[in-house]
Amino acid sequence: MEKKSTQKISSAELSTFCGQVALILEAGLPLYDGMETLAGTQSSGENRELYATVSKGVTETGSLYEALKDDGHWPEYLVEMIRIGEQSGQLEKVMRGLEVYYAREERIRTSIVSAVTYPLVLGVMLAAIVLILLWRVLPVFNRVLDSMGGGLSESGSRLMSIGSTVGWIVLALVILLVAAVVVTLVLLRTKKRDAVLELLQKIFPPYGDLTRRLSASRVASVLSMMLSSGFPMDDALEMTSHVLTDEKAQKKILQIRENMESGVGFADAMAKADLFDELHERMISMGSATGKEDEVLGKLAELYEEQAEEKIDRIISIIEPTLVALLSIVIGAVLLAVMLPMAGILSSL
Repeated sequence: MEKKSTQKISSAELSTFCGQVALILEAGLPLYDGMETLAGTQSSGENRELYATVSKGVTETGSLYEALKDDGHWPEYLVEMIRIGEQSGQLEKVMRGLEVYYAREERIRTSIVSAVTYPLVLGVMLAAIVLILLWRVLPVFNRVLDSMGGGLSESGSRLMSIGSTVGWIVLALVILLVAAVVVTLVLLRTKKRDAVLELLQKIFPPYGDLTRRLSASRVASVLSMMLSSGFPMDDALEMTSHVLTDEKAQKKILQIRENMESGVGFADAMAKADLFDELHERMISMGSATGKEDEVLGKLAELYEEQAEEKIDRIISIIEPTLVALLSIVIGAVLLAVMLPMAGILSSL
């Protein structure tokens, strides 16, 4: 299935939309009437226009799927899930499941943005502080020392040179790291996304583990939602591949489907794909044996989401003190290079 558009609506807004539609259905209101009311309650002009378009489409076709499929703003996964929900008469349950799914996606997105933004801002601040010290502050101290002692001694000049050199080296490293992060973020929005992600997993192992846990969380979440709504396992696995951004995880889903088509049970196929940890594979096996796969997968989705957030927090906890330590070293080196010669001059007066 080809992707029709990129997602232009945030996960938080999608979660809210799905929850509102589910509430309309639960209240027994006609969907066209409910969508018209929702369009009128939107404060943002852009959202009001978007909801008005959906309301018009539902009124004309009587189908939420038909109203969304050609719009271009809505993600393919949501549109296809709505199609399946309408065909099976499970739209209300599907919309509740989508509300939970997109709320989880928003939490994960927020954690990832925080993990990238905070170190990036700290790195820019570090570079700015070091640049000011080297470009403005150090020359001033040089002039002060010259006026006080008529020039620096050999050891003083050496200290000043060492402090300045350390500062410029650290500044260059920080600028390179910040530039690398910015370039990576830009490339992730291009066709080179998969190659960049693969390279990141090789040079930064914690990112590879984080990606695996995020993929496991998404797989478990989608399968749990679809199975609890009464959809066949094959349909659930087919839809799962549409929400994964990791190519390795997509191949594992394909492997699971192929194994099941050849007669392998669901739990065994999941174990062969090595998508979850061994303990969790056993939990899936027990759930499959008792007919509670959806409940087990729902718990695993929450568990892997928590593990992903903890992994992000650990990465931040490593990067933050590292940058602070670099800043302290540079400032300390510059201050020592200035204060020691000045102390020598003052002691000789």
